[in-house]
Amino acid sequence: MNVAPVTVAQALVAATRRLGQSSDTARLDAEVLLAHALGVTRSEMILRHMQDAVPDGYDRLIERRLTHEPVAYITGHQEFWGLDFIVTPDVLIPRGDTETLIAVAIERLRPPLRILDLGTGSGALLLAALSQWPGATGVGIERSHGALAIARRNADALGLSTRAEMIAGDWTQAHWASALGRFDLVLANPPYVETGASLDASVLAHEPHAALFAGAQGLDDYHVIVPALRDLLARDGTALVEIGWTQGEAVMALARAAGMAARVHCDLAQRPRVVEIGGDNDKIRPI
Repeated sequence: MNVAPVTVAQALVAATRRLGQSSDTARLDAEVLLAHALGVTRSEMILRHMQDAVPDGYDRLIERRLTHEPVAYITGHQEFWGLDFIVTPDVLIPRGDTETLIAVAIERLRPPLRILDLGTGSGALLLAALSQWPGATGVGIERSHGALAIARRNADALGLSTRAEMIAGDWTQAHWASALGRFDLVLANPPYVETGASLDASVLAHEPHAALFAGAQGLDDYHVIVPALRDLLARDGTALVEIGWTQGEAVMALARAAGMAARVHCDLAQRPRVVEIGGDNDKIRPI
């Protein structure tokens, strides 16, 4: 008896059932991975390909996801601020919460001309900002050579390499900021997870620990970055720094100790997510 090939629709049902044991987003994971295997968008798959035969290799993608490997690393792509970014295990996966920095910048600031991204990783923050402000140029610094290569690839892929300079830089080294100059906007999503914190298996086993962990309280990198902002910000410049939701008061205290004003902004879930830091104690206007 001839057995009809398994269709996309049937494979999605089976894959969702399997992934449900280890993922809270089993159906979405199954769809994204199958669309990737087909070489089409998820929307195109749902609209036009549900009765197609399942491509070779889909089972291998599901097996990888069952080991908690993030979907973005399996596909090699992640969307951020409406842009498609190349991602590998050399970089943290850009997350929607981090888009809060761009949203706050748009709401609170005049269009910047010069932007700095501290610890650029995939380049997501800097390149998203440059896509928003066509008149701006920017610098992204990154200590990981692997991540720096990905950031440069993303700048090229998005047509922003003429406005984005991705350079090696490490704020744990002396004089790290001395040659950077001053910026209208400084963006930073530094490591801020407490050493030993309980993390999802997909994060702990697969994402780069150097970009996650920052000492017993998760504050080690802020102790270096925040005091340096006075020498990095142009007149009337502003820094937007991502935080863990319990760290707002500690990071604001560091800013105020350095003579700068600070204010916390929340993400879409109404959790503290960004500290806005101005160059002078009267810089930040009320919301």
